[in-house]
Amino acid sequence: MSRPPRKKAARKSPAERSAEIADAARAVALEHGLYGVTLRSVAARIDVAPALVAHYQPNMDVLVASTFGSIVADELAELEDLVGPLPTPSAQLAHLLDTLLDGTRDDVTVIWVEAWALGRRNEALAQRVREEMDDWRVFVQGIVQAGVAAGEFETDDAASVAWQLLGMIDGLNAHALVRWEDATDRGSRIGHAVEGMLGLGRGALAPTPGG
Repeated sequence: MSRPPRKKAARKSPAERSAEIADAARAVALEHGLYGVTLRSVAARIDVAPALVAHYQPNMDVLVASTFGSIVADELAELEDLVGPLPTPSAQLAHLLDTLLDGTRDDVTVIWVEAWALGRRNEALAQRVREEMDDWRVFVQGIVQAGVAAGEFETDDAASVAWQLLGMIDGLNAHALVRWEDATDRGSRIGHAVEGMLGLGRGALAPTPGG
């Protein structure tokens, strides 16, 4: 079956076209994962010829890396804004765990999981993954350090706590993608472990109703 002829792409400035391509790659990634971000899929999203996308983004590895970075950096900024106003480090950490483990962010979990796999052969992506993971650790470590300073948490190694916490979150969220064990229980499982790591009583990090 022949395809209908593609309409001639409207003229846009280089900045407009580059932004359009970046937005299209982001939309493809959130819908189909990073593996779905190809020259053809991005071009189809904005109804232009693949050659036009290649003109503005000749290196797809770089486009995949920047797409990953845009998605996960936006999520981190969103969560910083979400937990920052809460009154105590304990409340911040409890709400962070509840938000990251409630199953509503599985589209971003897919992006992370695929980035770790694709990063083995895409150094631009691997570098961006390391940078974003560093930013996440700084964020979580800051909450832990604030809790120690406030007398709420007990640890002499906030960096290690942050590293372990992120590893547990990533692991359980990845497991939930294939529905291994009870995915609805992932928040309480991590909460109890983190309470032990920080010298908190059982249930101290349980989410509060409406919180």
